[in-house]
Amino acid sequence: MKNYTKIIAINAVVASLYVVLTMPFGVITTSSGMQFRPAEALTILPALMPYCVWGLAIGCGISNLVSAFGIADILLGALVTLVAGLITSKLKNPFLAALPPVILNAIFMPLIWMIASPVAYWANMASMLLTQGVVIFGIGIPLYYVFKKYVMRYVAIPQNEKIKKEKTV
Repeated sequence: MKNYTKIIAINAVVASLYVVLTMPFGVITTSSGMQFRPAEALTILPALMPYCVWGLAIGCGISNLVSAFGIADILLGALVTLVAGLITSKLKNPFLAALPPVILNAIFMPLIWMIASPVAYWANMASMLLTQGVVIFGIGIPLYYVFKKYVMRYVAIPQNEKIKKEKTV
């Protein structure tokens, strides 16, 4: 089996999980203020599976389709998730890996909301810092250890099997 197929499948599952863990909760996952998005617990997964960053960003973008903040939230929210995922993928300690999505979302999401409508930056930043911290440290870190123990044996791409560009003859 080609690793490309496995990576695409894993990203599709991660994106789907992100959407499924966001949409049922409605307005509490897409509003400013006390935004509580259980799917953000998945943002720690790039510490174990660096190849799932795109699935997180796509899942975030799809989830933001119902956001009251429109295209700014769809595109820029997904971009913040992508950047946080790329940074997280470089960190192997789960407690350090949890920091990029918490901090980047707390800084940039209130700015994105300000683009779409007037909102109080500092209050929203504090709120995002709190809610992101609760979700990622409270749910994400336990999820990290569950994945590491029970799931990684099925989804890991061994170092010696990393995708290599095939040489044309």
